Amino acid sequence: MPFYHKLGNIPQKRHTTFKKPNGKYYYEQLFGTIGFDGMSSLLYHNHRPTQVKKILDSICVKPEIAVDNNMKSYALGGFDIQKEDDFLKSRVPVLVNNDCHIVLAAPKNSLTDYFYKNADCDEMIFIHKGSGKLRTLLGNINFKYGDYLMIPRGMIYQINFDTQDNRLFIVESPSPMYTPKRYRNWFGQLLEHSPYCERDLRRPDELETHDEKGDFLIKVKKEGMLHQYIYATHPFDVVGWDGYNFPYAFSIHDFEPITGRVHQPPPVHQTFEAKGFVVCSFCPRMYDYHPNAVPAPYNHSNIDSDEVLYYVDGDFMSRNDIEMGQITLHPAGIPHGPHPGAYERSIGKKSTEELAVMVDTFKPLKLTQQALDIEVKDYYKSWMH
Repeated sequence: MPFYHKLGNIPQKRHTTFKKPNGKYYYEQLFGTIGFDGMSSLLYHNHRPTQVKKILDSICVKPEIAVDNNMKSYALGGFDIQKEDDFLKSRVPVLVNNDCHIVLAAPKNSLTDYFYKNADCDEMIFIHKGSGKLRTLLGNINFKYGDYLMIPRGMIYQINFDTQDNRLFIVESPSPMYTPKRYRNWFGQLLEHSPYCERDLRRPDELETHDEKGDFLIKVKKEGMLHQYIYATHPFDVVGWDGYNFPYAFSIHDFEPITGRVHQPPPVHQTFEAKGFVVCSFCPRMYDYHPNAVPAPYNHSNIDSDEVLYYVDGDFMSRNDIEMGQITLHPAGIPHGPHPGAYERSIGKKSTEELAVMVDTFKPLKLTQQALDIEVKDYYKSWMH
């Protein structure tokens, strides 16, 4: 994040000795991104964070591609993904390219038996159903329905759920996910015309520090493989840290929609950006107020982007027969637009309660076999009805 945060105890000067009460030393670690050019934080550990006791078998977790070159509109029944006990096993990649993996998950149990690190990608975990606590080596964040959990790559974490009824929409990105550049000034501060501000971003507020030795399993995802390491000390042994690289939460309900006299283009809904895609939030809002306005979106030719919509709640006004948790994919190269009757239904309406997350990718997406397993048949024909 382009603003400063700190938790716990840290020395007054970086890269200097920092002693424990018993006279021994804490161990400093730089947790950075993009070499030494990106955002970073300085961490202080009870123990050296490098003590690997054993390396176990590695497991291939690369997506199984079923449709490599797609030019067909799809709908996927997201809630048809089966619930799984294990957090990682519950994660099902459905749409992928080199810039992002779009993943669905329905974990029943908390992640407590091991620790997880995605060494390849930043993770955006959208909480569609469920509540609980994200636990990381930089502190904990409580979450609930509608939260985006933004987790930098390389972050070691666990996740606790309050119940077994959880539904997650996840985007993994090998490039950092930032707030939109046009909403930031030269220093990184969110500007007055931004649809949210720093007050809406919930930083870690509870530092969980363990001084324990033993056998601690960390599963690390790297280049499509899940590696398993046994460390000699508890990963959450940080006594203090400061910097700019840390996880945070943002609620979709705190996004303030930008509206106008006539229909506004999708970029006004933009919430995050990465090198190869953007994320947008469609939230309850007033419709356009020109006397002859058509609130339904105009037909749009997807020339440069694949459009993915994940439907969260409310009646999405431009679609017919859409269910909660459904995903639609409208590929680059062909136009898409409101379903039959949606244009006419929208005229004269004053507001909408729709809630959805959109991912627009700049390169075509591939479909996995798991995506085809939950396909809503003949969606591409739905404009004929």
